[in-house]
Amino acid sequence: MIYVIFVKIMELDIFNIESQERFTEIALKVFKHQFKNNKVYRSFCDLLYKHPSDIAKIEDIPFLPIQFFKSRKVLSSLNQIDETFTSSGTTGNITSKHFVTNINVYKESYLKGFAHFYGNIEDYVVLALLPNYLERKGSSLVFMVNDLIKKTKNSESGFYLNNLDDLAQKLINLDKKNQKVLLIGVSFALLDLVEKQQFNLKSTIIMETGGMKGRRKELIREELHQILQNGFGVKEIHSEYGMTELLSQGYSNGNGIFETPPWMQILTRDTEDALTINSKEKNGGINVIDLANYNSCSFIATQDLGKLHQNGTFEIIGRFDNSDIRGCNLMVL
Repeated sequence: MIYVIFVKIMELDIFNIESQERFTEIALKVFKHQFKNNKVYRSFCDLLYKHPSDIAKIEDIPFLPIQFFKSRKVLSSLNQIDETFTSSGTTGNITSKHFVTNINVYKESYLKGFAHFYGNIEDYVVLALLPNYLERKGSSLVFMVNDLIKKTKNSESGFYLNNLDDLAQKLINLDKKNQKVLLIGVSFALLDLVEKQQFNLKSTIIMETGGMKGRRKELIREELHQILQNGFGVKEIHSEYGMTELLSQGYSNGNGIFETPPWMQILTRDTEDALTINSKEKNGGINVIDLANYNSCSFIATQDLGKLHQNGTFEIIGRFDNSDIRGCNLMVL
């Protein structure tokens, strides 16, 4: 059965999409598959009176509010679960769970996604400063970064928890050798590092993965990136846009402008009417199409606020203040 599902994904050829027409064609096929096989998503579509016969373009597809991953088992497959990824959450909060029935699809997604934006992983040393993720189980980010570290085939690659002095020295030594380095870290830990040591790095990419996780005062992106640029001596701060509920990631190589791989797209929705898709260049709630989520749900309405540009790039400008996505409070399934 697992083989059959994997063959279906390969038949769709989601990792070799070369045009918007092909993306739309595959997205509509994935929608029909998930409408038929995902009980939670089917119930949501039924509440909206949406049927595959009503769907002619991707803007017509219903986007499942991301909160369902906290309260329901969002699955489009009967196969055995390979991995269960969980969100970090805060004390007392219910965490999201993403049940992954084919971990190879996730691996192919992040490996091809990295290659699409950054080239051959074996050209890099990957250093990971992700203390809050390492302190818990079930992190999809740690799973990905751990595999990227292995794929470098370089003994210098590795995780760092609290040993910032060792990390600082390694960054300096590797940069002297003109070794390409990817330092990926959570914002508060990167700030901790530049408070201990000032750098002037020439061959290192600094990539932040998110906010302060309750460890520090939240900063707007421009302020955070300016501090990190000054501290590491780099011109740009890269960013990763991913989450527990997705099997694909968007990347920014500076200025907070994200791009997605060809099998992932962003739309924005009206902030007051969650069922209305915005035109581009208008701020709204972020909707994600992630075709790698074939066995869960590929159409997700997140709680992020953003702006979509004409060329398909996007920015994250904040989050909804309330816990429920406005205009789409259909959580009583």
